[in-house]
Amino acid sequence: MKIGQVARQAGVSVDTVRFYERRGVLPVAERRPSGYRIFNAAAVERIRMAKSLQELGFTLDEVVDALTAHDQGGATCESERWRLEAVVERIDARIAELIGLRESAAETLECCRAGRCRLGLGYGGPGHEARDLE
Repeated sequence: MKIGQVARQAGVSVDTVRFYERRGVLPVAERRPSGYRIFNAAAVERIRMAKSLQELGFTLDEVVDALTAHDQGGATCESERWRLEAVVERIDARIAELIGLRESAAETLECCRAGRCRLGLGYGGPGHEARDLE
């Protein structure tokens, strides 16, 4: 199967297929004498699996590691659970960061509504008064 066919069936771009091959998500494809890559049908499923893992929050390196463990056989939910636990911890940390950012933005908004500061000008965070720039 040619690279364009793989890309269409997997729902990605040709550049993504090339990138996945370079990064080790896909094994290096065989090439015709003309230089065109030839993939087997398993490449489509592997790309779909990689995209699913990325949508769960796996980094590309984690995807490669998980697929390697799968390829070596013996990868089970029990043996691979730690990978998902790491993703959940990273997502939880990001949520906490976003909550803090939202609180800061809400405080800035309240400050502006009260006429005590100008958005982006002289605001040093909670507890800081606006500077008069005139």
